Amino acid sequence: MKVIEVAHPIQEDQYITEDVAMAFGFFDGMHKGHAKVFDILEQKAKSSNLKKAVMTFDPHPSVVLNPERKRTDYLTPIQDKVEILESYGIDYCIVINFSSKFANVPAETFIEEYIIKNNVKEVVAGFDFTFGKFGKGNMMILNEMTEFNTTVVSKQEIESEKISTTEIRKSLKTGDLQKANEELDYLYRIKGTVVQGEKRGRTIGFPTANVQPSGDYVLPKNGVYAVSMEIGANKKVYRGVANVGVKPTFHDPSKAQVVIEVNLFDFNENIYGERVTVFWHHYLRPEIKFDGIDPLVEQMNKDKEKAKYLLSVDFGDEISYNI
Repeated sequence: MKVIEVAHPIQEDQYITEDVAMAFGFFDGMHKGHAKVFDILEQKAKSSNLKKAVMTFDPHPSVVLNPERKRTDYLTPIQDKVEILESYGIDYCIVINFSSKFANVPAETFIEEYIIKNNVKEVVAGFDFTFGKFGKGNMMILNEMTEFNTTVVSKQEIESEKISTTEIRKSLKTGDLQKANEELDYLYRIKGTVVQGEKRGRTIGFPTANVQPSGDYVLPKNGVYAVSMEIGANKKVYRGVANVGVKPTFHDPSKAQVVIEVNLFDFNENIYGERVTVFWHHYLRPEIKFDGIDPLVEQMNKDKEKAKYLLSVDFGDEISYNI
């Protein structure tokens, strides 16, 4: 897949020279709704013998358009999004730097400079996709164009509720991990590097890997989770328990930084510096402050047994993942 990073104005040597079917959207999360867009893109490209292309944006438009409610963390930071797009067999990925300059591009200019000149013959996007200054461009306008065909992807739902990045983020932040994973259609994941921590866990029988996220990920609600973790280049997967939070038994919650710590079952290797991926399976409980080490250890043992049971029920002896 060829990735083309564009800062407005797009340069002549950045245009796609082959005829393409192109999907448009921000695509944070690459969830079930987005999968429908890519399914239709595949159909349109195949039926018309076109290459497959995607146009997406970085950062989120709210950084420019709505500073008070700007979104700076993501379900799939740009590097993850590009990786997943490649798994869909996309030929070209255009990443537009969503800047103030780009936000001021009129809808008509966007159509001419970013669609027609990119040799787009089939446009595919969700019903709510907008573009151009003040968001004046929409799918109805594209549908009237004669230079290319337009396919509008309707709202995708689960139990009459729209699948959306906003709802998935909300589910992660409220501890409804099951709902988030169902709408994603894969296990939520965070990539990172194992770094030095306080090493307190090993003194109480629960050594942990302190995971520093490699991107601006949405962190799940503070609490304890049943997880699995893929380690290193051999991508071996281990099961465990993760804590997201500030460790209030040891720290002042108002001053401590939120961290991700993972205790892997039956594992005692040194993995500092290893690149890992944490897969989030089940939310077990909120993070709480304990009155000393003994009740904390007692609860951690209960968490470990519950996580072992849930992960064995889910996957038996094997763990398989989508995407």
